[in-house]
Amino acid sequence: MPISVGGAVAKFSILGPVVVEARDRVVEIRGALRRILLIALLVAEGRLVPVESLIEELWASSPPRNVENALQAHVSRLRRSLDLLEPERPVPRLELFSTGYRLAANPDEIDTSAFLRALEEVRQNPAMAPQEAVRRLRSALSLWRGEPFGGVSGGQLCSLAAARYQESRVTALELLFDYELRLGRHSTIVPELSELVGAAPLNERLCEQLMVALYRSGRQTDALALYRQMRARLNEELGVEPSPTLQAYERAILGHHPILAVRADHLALRMSA
Repeated sequence: MPISVGGAVAKFSILGPVVVEARDRVVEIRGALRRILLIALLVAEGRLVPVESLIEELWASSPPRNVENALQAHVSRLRRSLDLLEPERPVPRLELFSTGYRLAANPDEIDTSAFLRALEEVRQNPAMAPQEAVRRLRSALSLWRGEPFGGVSGGQLCSLAAARYQESRVTALELLFDYELRLGRHSTIVPELSELVGAAPLNERLCEQLMVALYRSGRQTDALALYRQMRARLNEELGVEPSPTLQAYERAILGHHPILAVRADHLALRMSA
């Protein structure tokens, strides 16, 4: 179940194609430059974005003539589109200043903020019940509908934000599967983990979790084969051996270490490696 944006008037979704909606009404942000403009304002998280930064974001090294007028035109059109969603709003969301622009939005109105907040709540509360942690993490991950911004490529503001969101998504997935393993759901998560390891073949932690899930599912041979595949990829692509942690998991599987038993805390092995 997706995280609720409870009292929010508008909702901005950018963990996937850009969607802006309010009270069951959706507005289409037409034009690639206007979508990049909206994304740049949203990832600023309520901070003012200088004119120079937005120009760089939209046009990089090839700005049009009278570039500030061109930016103002895109801002005006975006502002009108947003105003159509909230005709009762006393002041426009898109605020104009002498040095830049700012989009007024509460954290509950932006899916990225809801996702990052949920992740941080779980990370900062290690005593949280595993079932509750799994519920919150899966709810947060359900906000993802594809590539950040629907694959729209802007400048540095957008690219850095997209990388940060993707990194946080991987962190949430790694945390989720540690909790799922603690709950004894190893067989259930094998298909998910297999798909993720296939998409991110150099992620050692996901590989480690899949090895544990396979081993606990009675598939020791598959777990060891996965380790060999990871080792070959690391050698071929990066010229390195698996980390000491991943090597420790291989040894534990070969030796049937009790720390890998169902519902045992396999993280203790990671910490001692």
